Amino acid sequence: MLRILTIIESLRVLDVEMPAQVIATFLYVASCDDGCTTSELQENLGITAASASRNTTWLTGQHRSNPKRGLNLITKEIYEPNKRLRILRLTAEGSKLAKQLSTQLNG
Repeated sequence: MLRILTIIESLRVLDVEMPAQVIATFLYVASCDDGCTTSELQENLGITAASASRNTTWLTGQHRSNPKRGLNLITKEIYEPNKRLRILRLTAEGSKLAKQLSTQLNG
């Protein structure tokens, strides 16, 4: 349990008010080797399109409630076959954090 708490606190250092859904969204994207779509995120986390949008925006460079800066941990790119979907990938900063969290989890 202490390792899980350490991981949560490592994420809360970035934003003390980070909700569990945002943490779950980051961890889900980090678990996707070659990115994932917003649709996959919604299905696998059991969240609505609105929640997926809100959570992923929090993790990009621009937080939904201005002027607060986003965390810059993921990118959202248009998915060409269906322009309503986005491809989610970790940024370099997000990859670094994911590796750090993995090390903390695995000891």
